[in-house]
Amino acid sequence: QVQLVESGGGLVQPGGSLRLSCAASGSILSIFDMGWYRQAPGKQRELVATITNWGTTNYADSVKGRFTISRDNAKSAVYLQMNSLKPEDTGVYYCNADIMERTFRRGGYWGQGTQVTVSS
Repeated sequence: QVQLVESGGGLVQPGGSLRLSCAASGSILSIFDMGWYRQAPGKQRELVATITNWGTTNYADSVKGRFTISRDNAKSAVYLQMNSLKPEDTGVYYCNADIMERTFRRGGYWGQGTQVTVSS
C-alpha cells in the first residue's frame, strides 16, 4: 500500500506565501514524476507543477515566476512554495506521484488534498 499525505494549506491574504508538503510512504520501490494539481470550486482539476526524479520542472503558465516545485528523494517528498498568492489560486491542492511498488506494480497515486484559500 502507498499513501501520499499533504500538509501546509490554509488561509492567506493576497500577496502572501504558503508552502505545501507531500510525503509518500508505504511499500515503495521507486518514485518517478511528482506533481501538484488544484481544483477550484466548480472547475476541473488542473496541473500546477510537476518535477521529474532528475529535477526537471514544468509549470502552468498561471503560476510561472510565483510558484516553485522541489523534491527530496531521500524523504520521498515533494514541495510547492507559493509566493505572491492571488485569490484565483484558491482551491484544493492535490499531490500526485508516479510510483512503482516493491511488487513491481506501477501507478499514479493521489493525496487527499489540502485547502488553500487566498482572501483578504
